[in-house]
Amino acid sequence: MTDFDARTEFERQVQTLVDLGYPALAGMTEPAFRALVEPLRESVLARAATLEPPTEGRVPFLLVVTRALVPIEESIPLTTLAGKSRPGVIERFYAPGELERFVSLKELALPAGHVYVAFDVDRGEEFCNAVPLDALAVLAERERTPLTMEEGIALITQHPRTLAKNKCFSLGGTRLGDRRVPALWISKGAPKLGWCWEGNPHTWLGMASVADRQNDTSK
Repeated sequence: MTDFDARTEFERQVQTLVDLGYPALAGMTEPAFRALVEPLRESVLARAATLEPPTEGRVPFLLVVTRALVPIEESIPLTTLAGKSRPGVIERFYAPGELERFVSLKELALPAGHVYVAFDVDRGEEFCNAVPLDALAVLAERERTPLTMEEGIALITQHPRTLAKNKCFSLGGTRLGDRRVPALWISKGAPKLGWCWEGNPHTWLGMASVADRQNDTSK
């Protein structure tokens, strides 16, 4: 048993999404949005005894809202750095209409539906200054998978402190099919969704990952 209260953390994450206006962005009422997310509670509570309290760079679970429900262009501006108010932005080097072509890798086998839970999420600071392709290979050996764009946004939405100076992270679970790897870093006091080359290491950029994902306990 751990001293982590999974039930309270689940409710906090739902309330955070509500307070940020996710229901309206999804074209839903607040009760309808809460009803959509509610089945995930069982998935979380079923693992409550094994979940560890969050640290600066690792969290036990995340509620992930996919772009099918809330577009990335609308979720990024709702993110901030810890203790800051400047909204997150998208790197201008994404060409118009290009962002939607960056999609989650099929091999991730993401849960069906517009919301799901990601368990044991790590920002991957151990991979700072590692070549992204090498970091991905290590994750595969550990049977972990890289975070997607939506999962990265969920991480800094619920735990802003995970995005910190010299501890930013790539999101290798979302790709376009070229050498670019999406990433979240800090620019002008705010989160920025950009990309870096898969063969280029950066001292300040790790590779975020997740142990597994689940929709609800019936899936």
